[in-house]
Amino acid sequence: MTGPAERESRRSVNARKRISRRPSRLGTPAGATLKPDRESEPDAGFPSLLARAWQRASQAPDLRSAVEVLLTLDGYVPADVQLRALSTADEAALKVLCGLTWRTEGGVARTDAAEAAGDDAEPAFLGEIALATSGRILLRVPSQAPLAKQNLVGGVLRVPWSAGQLAAYAEETRQAGARLAEQVADCRGWLEAQGAEARDELLEQAKEAALRNAPFVLYQEQKQYTNFRDQNTLTGKTLWPGHPDCALSSLQGLPLDLWSDNDAQMLVCLTLLIRSAGFGRIEEANNTQLTVDHVAYMLERVRQGYNGIAGAAPIAPAASHRVGDLSDLAGALRARRQEPATNRLLYREIHGALMHKIERVAGSAADGVRVREDAVTARLRERLPLAGSTLEELGLHAAASPEWLLAPHGAFGTGLESLVYETVAATAEAFEADFAMSRGMRSLPTLIRALREESWAEICDWDITNFFCCVVPLPEARRHFADSVAALADTAWAMSSRMQYNSWHFVPGNVPRTPEVLARDHFVPPTIPDIAFYSDQHHHGHVNNKVRFSIRSPQAVDVDGRRFNGFMDLRLLRCDGAPFEEQDMLAAHRVSAFIARATSLVAAMAAAGEPVEVTSFDAAWHWSSIAGAESAPGAESAPGGSADAGSAAAEPAVAGAAPGQARHAS
Repeated sequence: MTGPAERESRRSVNARKRISRRPSRLGTPAGATLKPDRESEPDAGFPSLLARAWQRASQAPDLRSAVEVLLTLDGYVPADVQLRALSTADEAALKVLCGLTWRTEGGVARTDAAEAAGDDAEPAFLGEIALATSGRILLRVPSQAPLAKQNLVGGVLRVPWSAGQLAAYAEETRQAGARLAEQVADCRGWLEAQGAEARDELLEQAKEAALRNAPFVLYQEQKQYTNFRDQNTLTGKTLWPGHPDCALSSLQGLPLDLWSDNDAQMLVCLTLLIRSAGFGRIEEANNTQLTVDHVAYMLERVRQGYNGIAGAAPIAPAASHRVGDLSDLAGALRARRQEPATNRLLYREIHGALMHKIERVAGSAADGVRVREDAVTARLRERLPLAGSTLEELGLHAAASPEWLLAPHGAFGTGLESLVYETVAATAEAFEADFAMSRGMRSLPTLIRALREESWAEICDWDITNFFCCVVPLPEARRHFADSVAALADTAWAMSSRMQYNSWHFVPGNVPRTPEVLARDHFVPPTIPDIAFYSDQHHHGHVNNKVRFSIRSPQAVDVDGRRFNGFMDLRLLRCDGAPFEEQDMLAAHRVSAFIARATSLVAAMAAAGEPVEVTSFDAAWHWSSIAGAESAPGAESAPGGSADAGSAAAEPAVAGAAPGQARHAS
């Protein structure tokens, strides 16, 4: 990092940006190839998944079998997420036709409603069922027009209704309509009681939640609230705060009696979710209906999870589904969530196909955790000047004599860099991950100086090169990339660059909310780990780089008395095969805590005046360490690559290589 007087000229910066940083093309002009080295199929990712799911459903022997394929997108998502995405009419129809409902204590349940209602022989109505390009199930129910074909994956399936089913459907919709009307009235009454000023504050809070969170898609019947790809209706990357197309901004200053029922429920539900856990809870409603009933279901599931923690005082259920009672429950959940005994056990499942997240409470560590930890610990004892039989003991040993973390070690300029690399490499092997990686900040002294000077604008002005990410692939991972070591190195660097961006994106969330900080694009830093399933669906980088299953374990680091949440993390990913499990996540969280501890030790020494800077883990390092020091950039690159630029040998980034020994990923 450089101070204002040391910054490059604009001409120098622009010239540097025109040089490729891709490992296989280091030093050559950027953007000089005629086409990308690797091109995805036009329907790669989510469109392909939807097409497969629809084909399977179309071939199912009966309606219920077809619906079960569509609910899970052929096994990619939990069925209850899709059930909770249904509009009131579609929900009633599926309950009557297939006996499926999410409105039970255990989640998805089959009732005898379909069999009891379906005894009549002759169809009384011919409906439709289809899969929308958004992933939702759509139905044509009585009194509705045929489904619009332009937004469907592959046509419709005709669904005959009996007279008995029509009667049951009429009763279901009558009850649902009455329930919904009561909830809308309650939402309006609650908003009225807040007053105009407080309502505007709630709108501001919801706008910031949309801005500082990952994209989401929420439904009110058929109305969509989203800041993801489709026509945006909420603040996000496309609509700035205050944009007239933002549904939240358009409500500010508007009399409550002019609000639509959808908008009134939307704001109340967002408020309840935020109250229960902060902005991140909204992602747990992703791709579902945003109604009071759905929020009540989510909060009750969270309550039951928290009450299952040993030694925790039970949290009482909400007295009713009225907004006031749910608000009380949300407050109690947030307070319990912030207790260390609860927070350290929490993680989230991420179901990538629908971007849906579910908060879980982790169980106890079993033998699998110890096996993974022992494998990592054994390698670290062999490669680093540390002793101990567990990661905790290695960390204590490091804390007792941390000075070596500042000095050169092996092929690295500092012991911290050596520790990061060796830990990441050991983790890739121990967890059988195609890639493992860990990110951080290059110059802790520069950050400490900026904190002491309260130079918040300077911190916000840093770019991603002020951060690093060490990515280490298994040698076998090249099979996912046409068996090309150049493609493997380029993929690792693409991941490293993205992780640098993530560090850049999280840091401002840890400093005071000055105008410069609020104006800077950033997300709320993560605080709990997650396990992701089928992430290779939407995110273009995940699709192109085959990021299917992953673990992310973020950790906080204390820097000169300020706690930086999400300052570093450890990530593991598999491009195919078996997904990671909870025990894998628990073991990975121990590994990331070990790296975070070492980073905190270095931060403390930097705060005491010791100089330290991470200089490894740039593009040249990833090339020489993955492709091998003797392989010049461009040797295996696609047409347009160059072999003109080289780099000094560095510690091998392919997992399994010995210190000081370059190893090919072969």
